[in-house]
Amino acid sequence: MTSTRDRPLRADARRNRELLVEAAREVFTERGLQAPLDEVARRAGVSIGTLYNRFPSRAELVDAAMADRVHELVRLAERALEHPDPWQALVEHLTAVAELQAADRGFTDVCVHSLPPDSATERAKERGHELFAALVERAHRAGVLRADIELTDLGLLVWAVVGATDGVRAAAPHAWRRHLAVLLDGLRADAAHPLPGAALDPEVVRAAMTFR
Repeated sequence: MTSTRDRPLRADARRNRELLVEAAREVFTERGLQAPLDEVARRAGVSIGTLYNRFPSRAELVDAAMADRVHELVRLAERALEHPDPWQALVEHLTAVAELQAADRGFTDVCVHSLPPDSATERAKERGHELFAALVERAHRAGVLRADIELTDLGLLVWAVVGATDGVRAAAPHAWRRHLAVLLDGLRADAAHPLPGAALDPEVVRAAMTFR
């Protein structure tokens, strides 16, 4: 039996859905994924009841609004892997990630919070993670990335760099670039000193940052 959700939407329902997804992208970009959903409904020109009818949970709305952003990140990672220089490939990708995060608070939140595993966004993130791992592995093999740096380190460090300049974003939207340059210098193998402690386990990070 075909469920109600699987049936094709009427033209007006389809248009409402499109308006909600477009509005959600705008609101999440400006205010992050915990932005009030009534603001999304207001911008879409529909009632909050219509929003919940189309998207019963916040996670479903986030998935619909943010999946394309993550697919863009996947394309950027694929492009970075085509770069012949392992260090420059990693720099290119980390810079692209930071640039997207600096421009889009919703994307920043998606990078550090987990949606349900079967969501389009999370599946795209998994593909992006695989490509990111390949970039890091290639840089390690080439001896240009310090050996004690792992994927979780890089993800959290870039997030921290962008987050640290959030308060001055209106006055200095590109301040993150200076701090990212300092971070990148600290990742070079030839400048490494022993790090205290161990990298965070990816599953610990995932559990701590599951989107609720």
